[in-house]
Amino acid sequence: MLVTTWVIVGVIAGVSGVFIGYRALRQARAVVEDCQRMLARQISEGMGDLKAIRDVAVCRYDALSEMTGRLSFSVAMINGLGDGIVLTSINGRSETRTYIRPVVGGKGREPLSPEEEEAVRAARLGLGPLVPSRASEAL
Repeated sequence: MLVTTWVIVGVIAGVSGVFIGYRALRQARAVVEDCQRMLARQISEGMGDLKAIRDVAVCRYDALSEMTGRLSFSVAMINGLGDGIVLTSINGRSETRTYIRPVVGGKGREPLSPEEEEAVRAARLGLGPLVPSRASEAL
């Protein structure tokens, strides 16, 4: 009985490990593809001034269920080094809140929302200026 229990636990742990490894592999492949696209884009455009803001992308979405029409937005403004800012405006019926977050090396210094991450990713890949939000489409 004890051996059967350990076998079942081992099988479950093995299947879980394979699943986690598969998800990690998919994420790693997506990151590698993004890096390859960024490098190809930089090579084709020439280097220029890497510190000048050159990549801009806007991600519009419905942040609040009470407001429709994709009035909320995140704007990523990134230089060739992946540094810059993300400006986010959350629009509601009675108020609007605006946030700005620094981006260093293509990553937020503070945790970014899914829409902010999508704007940064789109800017880095040159998919802007206006990109659909994958996060809001999933809702």
